Amino acid sequence: MAMVVSQRRENSSGSISKHLDATGKYVRYTAEQVEALERVYAECPKPSSLRRQQLVRECPILANIEPKQIKVWFQNRRCREKQRNESSRLQAVNRKLTAMNKLLMEENDRLQKQVSHLVYENGYMRQQLQSATGAAADGSCESVVTTPRQSLRDATNPAGLLAIAEETLAEFLSKATGTAVDWVQMPGMKPGPDSVGIFAISQSSNAVAARACGLVGLEPPKIAEILKDRPSWFRDCRSLEVFTSLPTANGGSIELVYTQMFAPTILAPARDLWTLRYTTLLENGSLVVCERSLSGTGTAPNAGGNFVRAEMLPSGYLIRSCDGGGSIIHIVDHLNLEPWSVPEVLRPLYTSSKLVDQKMTIAALHYVRQVAHETSGEVIYGFGRQPAVLRTFSQRLSRGFNDAINGFSDAGWSVMNCDGADDVIISVNPTKNLNSQCSSASSFQTVGGILCAKASMLLRNVPPAVLVRFLREHRSEWADYNVDAYMAASVKSNSLTFPGMRPMSFSGSQIMMPLGHTIENEEMLEVVRIEGQSLSPEDGYLSRDIHLLQICGGTAENSMGACAELVFAPISEMFPDDVPLLPSGFRIIPLDSKSADIQDQLKGHRTLDLTSSLEVSPVTSQAPGGTPAQETRSVLTIAFQFPFESHLQDSIATMARQYVRSVITSVQRVATAITPTGISPGAGPKISPDSPEALTLAQWICHSYSYQIGADLLRAESLAGDLVLKSLWHHPDAILCCSIKATPVLIFANKAGLDMLETTLAALQDVSLDKIFDESGRKALCSDFAKIMQQGFAYLPSGICMSTMGRHISYNQSVAWKVLAGDDQTVHCLAFSFVNWSFM
Repeated sequence: MAMVVSQRRENSSGSISKHLDATGKYVRYTAEQVEALERVYAECPKPSSLRRQQLVRECPILANIEPKQIKVWFQNRRCREKQRNESSRLQAVNRKLTAMNKLLMEENDRLQKQVSHLVYENGYMRQQLQSATGAAADGSCESVVTTPRQSLRDATNPAGLLAIAEETLAEFLSKATGTAVDWVQMPGMKPGPDSVGIFAISQSSNAVAARACGLVGLEPPKIAEILKDRPSWFRDCRSLEVFTSLPTANGGSIELVYTQMFAPTILAPARDLWTLRYTTLLENGSLVVCERSLSGTGTAPNAGGNFVRAEMLPSGYLIRSCDGGGSIIHIVDHLNLEPWSVPEVLRPLYTSSKLVDQKMTIAALHYVRQVAHETSGEVIYGFGRQPAVLRTFSQRLSRGFNDAINGFSDAGWSVMNCDGADDVIISVNPTKNLNSQCSSASSFQTVGGILCAKASMLLRNVPPAVLVRFLREHRSEWADYNVDAYMAASVKSNSLTFPGMRPMSFSGSQIMMPLGHTIENEEMLEVVRIEGQSLSPEDGYLSRDIHLLQICGGTAENSMGACAELVFAPISEMFPDDVPLLPSGFRIIPLDSKSADIQDQLKGHRTLDLTSSLEVSPVTSQAPGGTPAQETRSVLTIAFQFPFESHLQDSIATMARQYVRSVITSVQRVATAITPTGISPGAGPKISPDSPEALTLAQWICHSYSYQIGADLLRAESLAGDLVLKSLWHHPDAILCCSIKATPVLIFANKAGLDMLETTLAALQDVSLDKIFDESGRKALCSDFAKIMQQGFAYLPSGICMSTMGRHISYNQSVAWKVLAGDDQTVHCLAFSFVNWSFM
């Protein structure tokens, strides 16, 4: 035995000595050995023991290396790779922090200059007030008549255009980095390294003004190219045409640009702009694209009565390179949108700097950041679609919807038999059909055109985000499946016959398949599959599923107060890149007054979920007379498009008018349901009209659980005061409450419960208990119902339930118990807790 051990030690010693030199150090691997190991590492960074032994056998050059030595080499190689990746990540973070720090320091300098300027103005105003009395008493003062200095600018020759351009540049830079405008931080936006950027609006400007600055991972020329193509990122831009382009001495250019913008509703005319755009390089290497209106100078295009000429005050983009890559961008939008030309109720849309900031300034920065992320490969999309293709889908949906709302005559639209008293406007475009939108073989020719039925209505105290989320998640509440089927058939075939269609019904299931979303989550693109079933037995084997391409925006938590919209169009199952689209949908725009720009409106918004009770004080300020001090308003625009053949135009028009009216009725019903009566936007929400406050209900749920089961639902320290509500809301198990009626419906859910059901608290009351459980779950609940009512609780076995989106959910266990009111005698509702739930 001793001889064997001795022999093994000698062999081991000999093996190690083969890799040691005279000084006792390991001999380095040769270049050929490293190359062979690197090839294997590229295929398999963590080879198994068998793979390493196989490697030694296959590569004679590695024969003199022990397998353990090779194992150590791979371990070291993985560590070096991990260190390299982490080092690169930290360097990128450091570059971003350095750039953001520079940006914040510059913003601090600008604010210090603004403070100094305000102090100087304050002292000057004091002097003026002190001398005002003496000036008024001195009647011998001669009147001084000032004659305005005549401008020497002339827009009819290159020299005059250059003078205007240089003046525009100076004014723009004073707004972007100086104190020409008193900027105030955008409500709800916090600057810092983790934010998108710094956003500000103007409070005292005669026009509407917004400013943004941030860090973008693209080079200045690329950013300028993107932003100059305004129709690609500004959804309200209909067209942009460059009439004249003149080169300048420093490699820049002067352009005369004509821009047309869509109107957001059917109640106001669209806007257009005639501007000079100046692109130039500054001495410090910064790239500037600035622009201003040429109103009153030069020969401007005439667009007729469809447009109102707006004015752009000096605005633009200042783009500077950052050390290590990327750029810092400053964006300024300063506009006079001529609010006198719209009804007074809509003027807040044209006098709100916050709305301009959200729709133009922030949108520009978000779009550039989106392109930068897509270029770097940080964004992953489904269905194998390229990011540019998905962006095109979103743009086509939005542009088609805007075109339907505006109905420009130069695009072929005309109003059909409108006497002004009808609530629904019918427009017809005989020159437009689905075939004109694409060149694929799947498109079709039709002798007819497109008909659009549209309407607008005013909503009070209805959060746009909540209403749009409900319309998206509960399509069956407002949509007619037969109309959707007609639209889908228009895409799939040449037949546009509406009368005599085979009767069908909605099965109650819609499946949403996400395609992608913007990096800020303010908009999502998805495919919706609506499952239908034929009412005719002979057609039972035919597929009646409908597919929609849909964008939904303005529903994210950081989008409160912004425009919310839901736009969709039927598509075929094949879904080619050039699929013809006929968009329809809803747009809801909040009507905040201009004075509201100087207040933080986000704190006053009621979010209709339990978190508003956690963070917003339930105290409501009352105006004299006992009415709420503030009422929120928004304008809803609905537009639906229908293809038709010429001989069916009247039939389709009648159907479209009736359909839009039914949709309006449904939306009004939903709006009333999600707007509690007598509660102001700042007040905490009611769970339902006849249920207790959220805090009281939370206390009842926890007390009843302890009373019935003999255990605590929450920890003891979480039961004190208002903590019980917050703890219940953030409980990891999905907790649901349902009414005790013939058809139980849900009246409350905590955050995990809403996530599990994929719904909102506002839409919860439309979900009945039988829709959640599968067949076996319903049987188990029915068999234990008597036990629950008699004993007070019951443990239900593991099973499968279903979300409102049709997704299956598994859970390990479910507990049901009676929730007793404060007297411990009256049964208020039933509560369920789903333990360890997950999507299948």
